[in-house]
Amino acid sequence: MKVVYILGFMLCLHALQAQEFSSKIINVIDGNTFEIIDPSKETVKVMLSEVDAPELAQEHGEEARQFSEKLLLKKKVKVEFKGKDFLGNKLAKVTLKNDQDVGYILLENGWAMVKERTKNKKFLALQSKAKNDKLGLWVTENPTTPWVFRRQQTMIQAKSR
Repeated sequence: MKVVYILGFMLCLHALQAQEFSSKIINVIDGNTFEIIDPSKETVKVMLSEVDAPELAQEHGEEARQFSEKLLLKKKVKVEFKGKDFLGNKLAKVTLKNDQDVGYILLENGWAMVKERTKNKKFLALQSKAKNDKLGLWVTENPTTPWVFRRQQTMIQAKSR
């Protein structure tokens, strides 16, 4: 019996090492964070690897979440794990069944920003166009980036303790 469990575990590890699989979005947490079912039938939280959407408590955060929810909830997607961030969150590229990159769609519609260290020229150009066209969160002249907003919230919480 132990051998069966070990083999099952090894198969699950192999599936995750493959890094790419089909899944279904079962929950949209915020504009760039979703829950999926992984190959081992576990619920897993993933964040988009190259873009960041406003936090829910941030201006335009709920709008970004609603956009992603309409785009993704209960849809089949392809998930390609790209690693983890410094907090241990799983980062992934998520594409729709027509091979459209979800990060691309969010940037194109102005509901996300390119992450600080991203060098993806295509994504940077999409962000620039959305900003020039005042789409999504770019209706605000100088929106606070999600990473700065999170740092500000952390500082406020530390001072209030």
